[in-house]
Amino acid sequence: MITPKTNTKANKSTKRQKMHVKKGDTVQVISGRDKGKVGEVLRTLPALSKVVVKGVNIKTKHVKPQQEGESGQITTFEAPVIT
Repeated sequence: MITPKTNTKANKSTKRQKMHVKKGDTVQVISGRDKGKVGEVLRTLPALSKVVVKGVNIKTKHVKPQQEGESGQITTFEAPVIT
């Protein structure tokens, strides 16, 4: 007898949560490393209950060179924060 797995992503409900903020809203961070920062919502991720806010939760990514003779780069981007 085969039983379905219970801890897989496929079995989790995909019910969307209603977001209390939307793209273009101005929000303030109330906890964490960026506490007190104010920024504009660039993108919402309702399935993950996260938002991307301009100037908040900045991460750096080191990118390897794509072609020979080209130098690598360090790029920065806003990572999502939990709502």
